[in-house]
Amino acid sequence: MFSRSSFTAALLASASIVLPAQAVTLADAEGSYQALQRFYNESIGLWIPSDRPGGGTRPIVRARSGEKGGCFADDVPGLTVIADLAAIDGGVKAQSESVFGNTFREAQLYNLQMQKVVGPDYLPHTYYGHHWPYFPQGWHRPEPHQTNGFLNSYYDDEGWWALAWIAAYDVTGNWQYLATAESIFEDMKAAAGTTPCGGLIWWDKSHTYVNAIANELFLDVAAHLANRGGNRATYYLSWAQKQWTAFKASGMINAQNTINDGLNITTCKNNGGTVWSYNQGVILGGLTELSKATRDSSYITTAKQIADAAIANLTVNGILHDVCEPDCGADGSQFKGVFARNLQILQQASPEARYATFLQDNANSIWANDREGQDELSLIWSGPFIQPANASTQSSAMDAIVGALATS
Repeated sequence: MFSRSSFTAALLASASIVLPAQAVTLADAEGSYQALQRFYNESIGLWIPSDRPGGGTRPIVRARSGEKGGCFADDVPGLTVIADLAAIDGGVKAQSESVFGNTFREAQLYNLQMQKVVGPDYLPHTYYGHHWPYFPQGWHRPEPHQTNGFLNSYYDDEGWWALAWIAAYDVTGNWQYLATAESIFEDMKAAAGTTPCGGLIWWDKSHTYVNAIANELFLDVAAHLANRGGNRATYYLSWAQKQWTAFKASGMINAQNTINDGLNITTCKNNGGTVWSYNQGVILGGLTELSKATRDSSYITTAKQIADAAIANLTVNGILHDVCEPDCGADGSQFKGVFARNLQILQQASPEARYATFLQDNANSIWANDREGQDELSLIWSGPFIQPANASTQSSAMDAIVGALATS
């Protein structure tokens, strides 16, 4: 199933993957963490994106009322992978609490000017007002608005933030972070059943698309909260079960046990859209959390069927790839890390030697073939290094490294 551009095909065919003599270490993960934090802008609580492929970074103005600047949802993977690393590294944990607190305070004051579109290849593109990726010339720009409560116009973005704050809660015990995730869930829940497609939620508040990622994230957030929601646990579990029933019936999981991008909203049928790695990933975390909440192992069985299909269809020589390589934009460069992160969740709940090997091989390949400078990590995990690395490629590759370390 894995098809690719002629450029990438030639690249992969000629590539000789070099694996290091030793596996990645916690010290390597700490080095990649320090590299990630060089992209962090403390004044706005967000990670500075690369200005454009091939060209450095641009300083971002402080995002306050009446101002523009910064990233938003593209920053969430950085927050999440730091939480995951903090869970296994006491030194990073001590440093991470200030990062979580600063992002929680400052990022909510961010004045967001952003719009997302889905390309003909089903690759999402996010455009911003004052940094790369810029709005195309002549584009009608939306008015900036403040992102109080980490809410915006896209339900997938909200889901990423909810999961990030749950991860931060897990390593800090700060109930404010969990309460924020619960509040975000309520905003997502308001969309449930408003689509023409059997109880699913929209991708966006403009109601243009019903896709896999927003619906997987809604399931994942509900299932996570079911295991952390105290006296509201049954409420979240009920929603997680309803969402899984709707998603399973939607037809987005195809006959090969991989997940296409979404549905045709006229017919509510599988649109045959690209099988992206992140759509194979989020569902693993959701089903694992649902299994934990219900003590029903059938959810794990389904998760492993999807994980195995993804690895079979999206790897070359055991290394994960997306068809957008070598140019995945600001959005697609995060996809593979989402798969690795959620495979880690599945592996920790129900270990399999093949998943441990997958995570270790990908982490080792990143360190040997996709690293330059001061532990900067780029897009193609088998190599070569694509200039420049940015916060998105860095956090995504770190997900594989942390996954390997957490499950070894």
